[in-house]
Amino acid sequence: MSAKELGAALLVPLIWGIQFVTTKVGVDSFPPLFFVALRFAGVAVLFLPFARGASRREILACAVISVFFGGLCFGLTFAGIHLGTAGIAAVMAQLMAPFTVLFAWPLLGEKPTGQVFFGLTIAFLGVALAMADPGAGVPVAAALLVLGGAAAQGLGNVLAKRLGPIPPMRLMAWLSIFTVPETLLASSLLETGQWQAVRQADLAAWGSLAYATLLGAGVGFALWFWLLGRLPMSRVAPFALLQTVVAMALGVVAMGDQVTLSLVLGALLCLSGVLLTQITLRRKGRAEA
Repeated sequence: MSAKELGAALLVPLIWGIQFVTTKVGVDSFPPLFFVALRFAGVAVLFLPFARGASRREILACAVISVFFGGLCFGLTFAGIHLGTAGIAAVMAQLMAPFTVLFAWPLLGEKPTGQVFFGLTIAFLGVALAMADPGAGVPVAAALLVLGGAAAQGLGNVLAKRLGPIPPMRLMAWLSIFTVPETLLASSLLETGQWQAVRQADLAAWGSLAYATLLGAGVGFALWFWLLGRLPMSRVAPFALLQTVVAMALGVVAMGDQVTLSLVLGALLCLSGVLLTQITLRRKGRAEA
C-alpha cells in the first residue's frame, strides 16, 4: 500500500466517523426521516451524471435495493442517532457486516463456517455488553433502531450482489433517486414540523447536511471506491472499523457523551468479532480461488 493509498484509507474512516457526530446535530434540528430525504436529494444531484446509461434491469434492481440500503438503513439509523448518541450508533452500525453474512446464507447459499459464527457471536456479545451499563445513557429504542438499520444495510448488501452487478457510482445515483420519495412519504406519515425546521435551521444544521452530502457521501464514497479499485477488499475493509473509534472519541469531546468501562469493552469486543469475521471470510475466498 503506497503512502497515497494509506492516506486515503485513513481519511475515509475519519470522514465517516465525524459524520456520526455531525449527523447528530442534523437530526436534532430536522425530523430524522426528513433529514434523510434532504441528504439523499443532495447525493442524487451529486451522482446524477453517473445515472446515465442504466438498463431497465439495473434501475429496477436499484429500486429494490434502495428500500433497504437507503430508506430503512438510513431512516432507522438516523432516528436512532436522534434518540441516542453518535458513539454507540457507530458501534452498532458495524453489525452491518455480520448481518450481511447471515443474510447471504439463505439468499446466496453462502454458508458461514464455524469460525465465522464464532466471530458473529463475539460481535453481538460486544453490543450486548456495551448496552448493559445504564450509565452509558443509551435508550433501548435508540439501540434497536440502529440495530434495525444495520440489518437493513446487511440485507441491502446481499441484494446488491444478487441483483447485480451494478457499477458502484451508478448504484449510488439511482439508489439516491429512489430513496428521496420513499423517505419523504415516510416522513409525511410519521413526522411533523418539517418546514418549520427548514425555516428555523441554523448554520450548524445546514452544515451538518452539507457535510453528510458532500464529504460523507461524495468524497467518502469516491475515495472508498477508488481504494477498492486498486487494492483487495481484505486490505481495505479493516480500515472502515476506525470510524467507530473516531465517532466515539469525538462524541465524548464534542457532544459530552458518557463513556463507561462496559461501553469501551463492548465496543472493542464488537469490533474484534467483526474483524475476525472479515479475516476468516477473506481467507476462505482466497482458498476457494
